[in-house]
Amino acid sequence: MLRLLASGCARGPGPGVGARPAAGLFHPGRRQSRQASDAPRNQPPSPEFVARPVGVCSMMRLPVQTSPEGLDAAFIGVPLDTGTSNRPGARFGPRRIREESVMLRTVNPSTGALPFQSLMVADLGDVNVNLYNLQDSCRRIQEAYEKIVAAGCIPLTLGGDHTITYPILQAMAKKHGPVGLLHVDAHTDTTDKALGEKLYHGAPFRRCVDEGLLDCKRVVQIGIRGSSTTLDPYRYNRSQGFRVVLAEDCWMKSLVPLMGEVRQQMGGKPIYISFDIDALDPAYAPGTGTPEIAGLTPSQALEIIRGCQGLNVVGCDLVEVSPPYDLSGNTALLAANLLFEMLCALPKVTTV
Repeated sequence: MLRLLASGCARGPGPGVGARPAAGLFHPGRRQSRQASDAPRNQPPSPEFVARPVGVCSMMRLPVQTSPEGLDAAFIGVPLDTGTSNRPGARFGPRRIREESVMLRTVNPSTGALPFQSLMVADLGDVNVNLYNLQDSCRRIQEAYEKIVAAGCIPLTLGGDHTITYPILQAMAKKHGPVGLLHVDAHTDTTDKALGEKLYHGAPFRRCVDEGLLDCKRVVQIGIRGSSTTLDPYRYNRSQGFRVVLAEDCWMKSLVPLMGEVRQQMGGKPIYISFDIDALDPAYAPGTGTPEIAGLTPSQALEIIRGCQGLNVVGCDLVEVSPPYDLSGNTALLAANLLFEMLCALPKVTTV
C-alpha cells in the first residue's frame, strides 16, 4: 500500500520553548473533522522565540502529518528525478526547499494574505517513490494524490522533476474533471517522446492532453524560450488551444496586465499551477537541470503567482530544483518563497 513518508514528526517545540503545541495532528484510529473557523490552527514557529536551526526539517517547520484528514492544504515532497533528460539532482529538491523555508514567516504584507489564520496547513512528508521504475513511481504518486484530494486538502508539491505533474493531474482530474493549467516554464513539456519513451519530464502535458486531463482552452504557458529542433516548436500547443507566452514577450515589463487576461480566461473553474524553476533566468535560479538563458525575473514570478488570487486553485507544484547545482542555496530559497506565495493565493485565504 502506498504510504506518505514523514521523515520525523515536526510537531513544533513543546511548552516553555515559546510556541504552543501544534493542533490538529492525525492520530491513528481517530478521524479528524475539518477545523472550525475559530479553532486553533498550525502556525510556523516564530524566529523571535525559536531559533531557525531548531526542529525537524519540515516545510516552514510546520507539523508533519501522515494523513491529509483535517487539513485544508498541505506541502508534499515528491523526490523523483528519474525522468530527467540533462542534469540530475531534483530528487534532493524537496529536502533542500524545506531547509531554506526556515526564512519564511506567517503573513504576506505585500498581498495582505493571512494563510495560517485561514487554513489548517501541515507537511505530509514525501511520496514513497520508486527510483528504479518511473512508471511505478507515477502510479504511487497518483494514488497518494487521490487520497489527498479526496480528503478536501489542496496539495502544494515540492519536486522532483516535471514528470511528477502528470500523475498529480491524473488525480486532480478524477475529482475535478479536466482542469485549467497555468504552466510557468522555459519549456512547453509537450514533446511526444524521447529515446522511444513517452514518460519523462519533457512530456507530462502531452500525456495529459492524450488522456483529457486538461481544459485546453484554459491552458496558459508563460516564460517559454530556448533553441529548438524546428522553426515552429509551439505548433502543437497552439493547435490544442494553449496560449503560449514567450519569455521575450515578457522582457523588461510588468506581468500584471498579462495576469489580468489570464484571470479572465480561467474564470471560476478549477485551475492547477505548475511552476518549473527554470522559468526564471539562471542568474537567479542556477540550480536546475535544463537551464535556459534570458528568462523571467523573481519579481515577475511573484506577479504571476499573486495574479492567481481569486482563482479556483485546486493544486500547485514547484519542480526541477536541483541542489547539486545550487551551491549558494538561492534557487531553493526562491522556490520556498514561491511555494509560500502559492499558499497565499489559495481560495479561502483571508486578505486584509
